[in-house]
Amino acid sequence: MTEKTIPLLPCRTELMQSVIDFYTALGFETTFHQKSPYTYLVVERGPVELQFLGMKEYDPAQSYSGCYITTEDVDGLYETFRAGLKAAYGRAPSRGLPRIGPLKDMSYGVRQFLMTDPSGNSIRVGQPVSEDQSHRPAPRETFARALHMADLFVDSKEDLPGAAKIIDRVLGLADERPTPVQHLRLLVLRADIAQRLGDTAAGELLERAAGIELTEQERDAVRDGLARLAELRG
Repeated sequence: MTEKTIPLLPCRTELMQSVIDFYTALGFETTFHQKSPYTYLVVERGPVELQFLGMKEYDPAQSYSGCYITTEDVDGLYETFRAGLKAAYGRAPSRGLPRIGPLKDMSYGVRQFLMTDPSGNSIRVGQPVSEDQSHRPAPRETFARALHMADLFVDSKEDLPGAAKIIDRVLGLADERPTPVQHLRLLVLRADIAQRLGDTAAGELLERAAGIELTEQERDAVRDGLARLAELRG
């Protein structure tokens, strides 16, 4: 006998069509849509099935619900989803609802990105890149530790103000300086957070990141950061 787990996610009733449009842009097919006696939705994309229950009083801004999708080609799926969202919305949204975050290597052996649908559900999409998916100890070096902790605050806890404080503290140090790669990653992540928080400082942070001179080896080491820089500036 084969078992299968299907996430059941909440959705504000009046946003159900927006949710359908979002997942359609990602290549999902609506296989069931009930409007009475209560709203219920099923969308499918290959082996991935998500179900949604309509709730009249549900607040997407206060949502803590979500699910994790694993894949063997996270880079390809990221590009496919971004292209679908850009075609549907005119751009790949990076803040507000819905949105899609950056693709990055996490400290626990997974390469992943995070999407949030119009009803506030977090959809993490990841590919294991190591046999060890446990959390690694935080690095001791100042800027490596700040990047490690800020990434966890943004992608695991979704605590944007907390991540911003971590980055602002180390960028303000007078007696230590990050490497060019660390500096770019910190500025891009801080700008990403600023955009999502509606902070006007995002533009200045992006310009500072774009002005960092990198060798070819350094550019290769920070390719995800450079890709996100281009996305945010675009």
